[in-house]
Order: sequence, then structure tokens, then C-alpha cells
Amino acid sequence: MSSPRTLFPVSLPKASLSSTQQHNPDTTHYLNLNTNNDNTHKATQLGFLSKRRNLNLVILALFSNGFLPNMTTKPILAEELQLQRYIDPKEGFTLLRPSSWIKVDKAGATVLFEEANKGSNNVGVVVNPVRLTSLGEFGTPQFVAEKLIQAERRKESTNDAEVISVAERSGQGGSQVYEFEYKVDSTRGGMKRIFSAVFVASKKLYLLNITHSDKPDSPLDVHTRMMLEQVLHSFDAAPQT
Repeated sequence: MSSPRTLFPVSLPKASLSSTQQHNPDTTHYLNLNTNNDNTHKATQLGFLSKRRNLNLVILALFSNGFLPNMTTKPILAEELQLQRYIDPKEGFTLLRPSSWIKVDKAGATVLFEEANKGSNNVGVVVNPVRLTSLGEFGTPQFVAEKLIQAERRKESTNDAEVISVAERSGQGGSQVYEFEYKVDSTRGGMKRIFSAVFVASKKLYLLNITHSDKPDSPLDVHTRMMLEQVLHSFDAAPQT
């Protein structure tokens, strides 16, 4: 299974060197004294240091916000994230699911797992028959993402909904799998982070929905996010036996 290809990368604010040059006393000194060779040399060094400081700030911002790749060579094992493989042979799909989460019955859901004592944190799959033979026939990842957000915004309980990222990867047998991350501000439970994945196989539409609380006073922690992302990336058609 190939790694997901991000289609809507998160844009980062660019450091404005011109703004720094206008307000930094050292850089202003360089602009005023560039007629003298010695002073020009010193001022050039000051200008270089100013730019380097800006570059360091940008790199620091990338690390702080998690936009740089993980440089570790050690793979993350499902066992380390407390995940177990789940296979539905009847409907023909598979995914990793949090081992401590409880399987519950709910109308409309093919399968649903909830965190103990926190049912609003859940992983659910819905399978429906369709006339499509591939996901591409339905639309692009951007089109599907917009449909998901529109559906969220139509709910009476939704205050706001925003797409964070959209990606596409290859699944079992080369099938298209779309992945989405978005956040919802709801009157029922406050801020939520939602990860979704969808694919078409054997004229069935498979939809995975992962919902987790992401409130300002108790944001989604790094370990939980890694776990939920592994669940997202593991969602696929079950191998043919």
C-alpha cells in the first residue's frame, strides 16, 4: 500500500525579510552606511545574520507545528500504538482499530468501535451498494471533501466545519482511496477532529469515519493522533482469499 499523497498541503506563513529589514536597527545601519567598504562588509554580515535568524525561526516554526517529516528510521508498529487488525469477511474490508475500544451496535453502522466511557470518540464504517466501479467515477478528492463538509454544515448541531487536508493513495488491487482530515465545531461535544477515508470495491462504497474530541483545553495529543492516523491509513478492501 503506497503512502498517501497530500493534495491540499497546509500552507505556511512566509517569513518577511523586507519587514525585518525595515524595522531591524542592524539592517537599517547597513542600508545607511553602504558607501564605506569596511562598513559595507560589516553591514553585509549583519544582513546575512538577520536573514539566517529569519530562516532559523521558520525552521523552528515547522518543527513546532509538526510539518517536517519524522526523521527516525524506526518503523511504528501497530502493537506500540495498541492497535489490532479487524477484518470483516462478509463486507470485505479491513482496518486497524484501537485494541481497548469497545465494539457496539448502532443502526446504520456496519461496525462501530467506541472508546470506553467516551462514546463520542469512535471509529465507524458504513458500507453501501453503489453503481460505481471506481471512486474516480464519483469525483475528485477535492469534490468528495466538499461534499463531506457540506453534509457536516447542514447539521443543526454544527457551528463550523473546516477541511484540514485531502490525500489520495492506492489500496488493495490498485484501487483509489481518498483520505480527509477536517475539524468540526459542534454544539454536541464542542471541537472535534475527524479523519475519513473512502473507496469503492465490488460495487460497494466503503466509508470510514474517525471522530475524536479536540477541545482547546484538552487538544488531541501526539500519541492519539498517531494512532488515529494509522487507523486511517490501514482502511482498505480485505485481501482476496
